[in-house]
This record gives sequence, structure tokens and C-alpha cells, in this order.
Amino acid sequence: MLKIGLTGGIGCGKSTVSDLFKQFNVPVIDADVIAHEIVKPHQKGLTAIVATFGESVLFSSGELNRCALKARIFSDESARKQLESVLHPLIFDEIAAQLCSLPKNVPYCIVSIPLLFETQSQRLVDRILVVDCDKKTQYERVQKRDNLSIASIDRILATQVSAEFRRNNANDLVDNSASSGLLAQKVKKLHNFYLSVSFS
Repeated sequence: MLKIGLTGGIGCGKSTVSDLFKQFNVPVIDADVIAHEIVKPHQKGLTAIVATFGESVLFSSGELNRCALKARIFSDESARKQLESVLHPLIFDEIAAQLCSLPKNVPYCIVSIPLLFETQSQRLVDRILVVDCDKKTQYERVQKRDNLSIASIDRILATQVSAEFRRNNANDLVDNSASSGLLAQKVKKLHNFYLSVSFS
């Protein structure tokens, strides 16, 4: 089975591209989805976060206060690294488990890992698909979706590899800028290509 690592900067449209692959019945393993699941109440990830940062990052209901945690990790580099050290192993264990559970006759799957390069996870996949967009579109999308200031977005981007680095290290590249259009057609073309590679 061919494993396609999907990655890209914040706001570039990774989820949109993943959803388009799903329309072709392609299995998608999503690190972001896994990350959300493991920090639900009574899950290992939340237990590890509380052990590391204390109960100040929880709501009174016992659920994770994501805003409080984000404020903490993006203002403190060591806190961000602490969070990654407790969550990343859990996330990658679950990715491995989901890969093992896929049917043997699946030609290829998408493994969406936003921090693919930052976590040096290239070895987990056979090809790397980068979703990219122009900076203006990127900032507009993140501001609209997450209601973040320019300074907050800059801080997030500073923790990630550059767009240029991603482009230079991609096997395949999809431009998802506001003006690029035809995204579904681009994904269909890639789908057919991946099928051909998987059967070759």
C-alpha cells in the first residue's frame, strides 16, 4: 500500500484536500483528528497534559481548555516542546495502529501530518504531498477561521518550517490559493496518478 504524506502550513487547506480524496473512497488518517480524540476526557493525552501543565488548562467540566493551552504554548517555547513531547508519541502510535488496520487491498492512503517535516516523519510515508497557498490567502483564512491576530499567526508560523522548505521537499504540490481554482480537478489528477503508482 502506497502511503501519501499530506502536509502544509496552517490555513493552506489540508482538510479540504483530504475531504476531496475521501470522495474517491481513499482512507485518510489525520493526525489533527487523532490529536483531538486523545485529549478528550479520560483519554491518555489529556491525562498527560494535566500531569505536565496542571488543571489550569481544564474547564470546570474536566474538558481541555484549548485557548488556555494555546496561549501558554505559543508564549513559551519550552512549554510547546513539553506538550509535543507528551502528545507526539501518542499520536504516532495511533497513526501506526490505524495503518495496520487498513484492508490489505487498499491501493493507497493519505496520512495527513501538519508537522510532517518538523517531526522528521518523512520515513513514515512513500511520497509527500504539500498543500500550499499564497501568504495573503493563508492569513485571511486563519483570521476568519480562528479569529487570530496577525501577531498570533506569525508566532504559529515561526514554529513551523517555511513554505519554501515544504515546496522544495515535496514530491507533489497542490496550489490552493484563492485564485488557483480547480482544486477538485487537481486532486482527481493526483488520485489517478497515485493509483497508477500503487499498481506499478
